[in-house]
Order: sequence, then structure tokens, then C-alpha cells
Amino acid sequence: MKNKTTALSEIPKTNKFKAVIVKLGRRNLIIACSVFLIGVAVLLNWVLFAGAADSDGYDGYDQPSGNIGQTPSDTTDTTDDAANTYFSATQISRQKARDEALEVLQAVVDNVDSSETAKAEALASISAIADEIQKEADIESLLKAKGFEQCVAVLNGDKATVVVSADTLQPAQLAQINAAVYEHTGIAPSGVTIIHK
Repeated sequence: MKNKTTALSEIPKTNKFKAVIVKLGRRNLIIACSVFLIGVAVLLNWVLFAGAADSDGYDGYDQPSGNIGQTPSDTTDTTDDAANTYFSATQISRQKARDEALEVLQAVVDNVDSSETAKAEALASISAIADEIQKEADIESLLKAKGFEQCVAVLNGDKATVVVSADTLQPAQLAQINAAVYEHTGIAPSGVTIIHK
């Protein structure tokens, strides 16, 4: 008799777990996990991008100094090409990550088995990404109009990172960048990280 009682007391524990899964639905749990993973992927991309942008100035430390085999104009062209490559690669990487996130979110919206809550969350995420894309493009256009040849803006909630192509930045230039970010996003200068490359 005791064995039957013990066996019966263990069954409800597993049934509770199964009841929760059945109540929420497997598909809804999978969709929620997918949206969570997309958020983590976007956050990791931002963290990795910010880490690459926060260069400590030791890029190319193993390269010889001076103009060995190059004229001064060749050195300038090489530096300009490296900066152009950095900004182009960063913009492509950012766009690729967002395209992947949008594809997954659109799949959630298009899935007939998705709950209305999951669809609403996916649509809100799509709208937020589109809003960030527009704001970043506006900031970059304004900064280019103010004389910065190359720039990349990355928004993440109430934080912004702006990378500009410049040897040094004067206080007036920093103020221009902070003003452009504030004008388009409302992010205060304390939430803006400015990096010159």
C-alpha cells in the first residue's frame, strides 16, 4: 500500500509541469523563447560593436612605424581606406543583424499558430527596430551635413553610441554630436558615448 501512495504522490508533480506547458501551449513557449533569443542576439551584437568601437589606440601595434616603402600620400590613403572599411563594415554588420532579427519577428507575426500576444509583441519589436533605424539614419545624415565625413550611430534604449571619423574632437564638435542625438532621440548627453576613429 505504501508503494502505491508514494507513486501517486509523485504523479501530480509531473502533471503540474505538464499542465503548465499545456496551458501556455508549446508553440507560445517556443515563440516567447525565440523573441527572447533575438533580444539577446541584438544585445550581444551591440556589446560586441561597442567593444570594437572602444579601441584603446593600439590597433596595428605590431606594424612598423614610419613610411617604409610608402610616400606620405600613400600613408594617408591607407589610413583613409582603413577608416572607410571600418565604417562600411560596421554599417553592413548592423544592417545584417537587424535584417535577421526582423525576419524572425516577421515569421512570428506570419505564423497562424502564434498567439495574439506573441504577434503583438513581435509587431512592437518590429516597430521599435524600424524607429531606431530611422533615428540612426537621421543622426548620421545630420552629422555628415555638419562636416563629419564618416559616422555611425547606434541606439540601444536610452543609450547612444556615435563613432565619427576624426583625429580629435573639439568641444564644439562634441556639442554638435550631442545636440544631433538629443534632437532625434531625446537622449541626454550623459547617455551618449562619442568615439573618434
